[in-house]
Amino acid sequence: MSKIIKLSVVVPCYKTAKYLPKCLDSLLNQTLKEIEIVAVNDGSPDDCLKILKEYKKIHGDKIIIIDKKNEGPFKGRIDGIKKSNGEYIGFLDSDDYVSEYFAEKLYNAAKNNKADIAVCGFDRIDLETNKLYSREMTKFKHKTFNVQDNPGLLVEVNTAPWNKIYKADLLKNIIDINSNPRFLEDMMFLELAYLKCNKITFINESLVYYMVRKGSIMNTVNTDILPEMYKAMKEVRSIYESNNPKMLDYIDANAFLHLGVSLMYRLSENKEIDFNKVLKNNTKYLNDNFPNWINNKYIKLSYIRKNKGSNKKLWILKVVYKLHMFKLFLATYKFMINHIGIDIKW
Repeated sequence: MSKIIKLSVVVPCYKTAKYLPKCLDSLLNQTLKEIEIVAVNDGSPDDCLKILKEYKKIHGDKIIIIDKKNEGPFKGRIDGIKKSNGEYIGFLDSDDYVSEYFAEKLYNAAKNNKADIAVCGFDRIDLETNKLYSREMTKFKHKTFNVQDNPGLLVEVNTAPWNKIYKADLLKNIIDINSNPRFLEDMMFLELAYLKCNKITFINESLVYYMVRKGSIMNTVNTDILPEMYKAMKEVRSIYESNNPKMLDYIDANAFLHLGVSLMYRLSENKEIDFNKVLKNNTKYLNDNFPNWINNKYIKLSYIRKNKGSNKKLWILKVVYKLHMFKLFLATYKFMINHIGIDIKW
């Protein structure tokens, strides 16, 4: 391709034909014109592929289509990376959309700060009512930081890949895993991206509109997801052991946050499982495979004081775990959300 592409945006598509045109239109209307859309039709049974072909007829080289069997978003993003031509690469879910300044502001932030990754804020919106649930990642305490010098700060960075752009070399050389996780795959993808990342920079402005759909995987978690997810998490940690062992404390802290807290919160909503047994087995899994989670240096008061309060909430949760009061915490948290309308983002 002769023309310069500043940003490639990979869009995995699966059962989102109803929302896909709005997503594509938001990317085609960017103020930064040197972009391309790498659309990955992940074996979608609806009209996603038909819509993509219609858009390509109109916009030509602006859109690259990958048509493949269904393997989920993790493998879809890897396939999209391989076909991307941009100096930087970003991602967008096909039922979401972005501000017209999304590409320009993230690209300029990355270039001006010589960063490997640039991060912006996002709005979490109800798809049916258009109600704003929350605005997140707009008050990050550090404008820039070096990942290798202080990886503990990554614990407070949201784990979605779609409010970030990445230097192409970082992703072109990403180490893939043999497992194909269908839950927490975003978090594991980011961990692999962080492996050789140096500088990360932040824009305290919301530029992505994340649409919350009822019935999505984040709201329907079952124990069936656990074996493959556990396997993938161990594989990611093994990659760090071999390639960047100084960041293992970050990996273990992140495992506690997302396996010990977020995953258990989701599973606690499932009334068909023995939650006590699941919680016990999950804690054993953490102990056996992420041994630094409980006495982690990034979840200590000394670290929190030194880093502007970063990871304070995770320290509280660690105390709750040590006192064997996690179930009580979950009950209190759910009461605050359902009856008082207060949601503290953990």
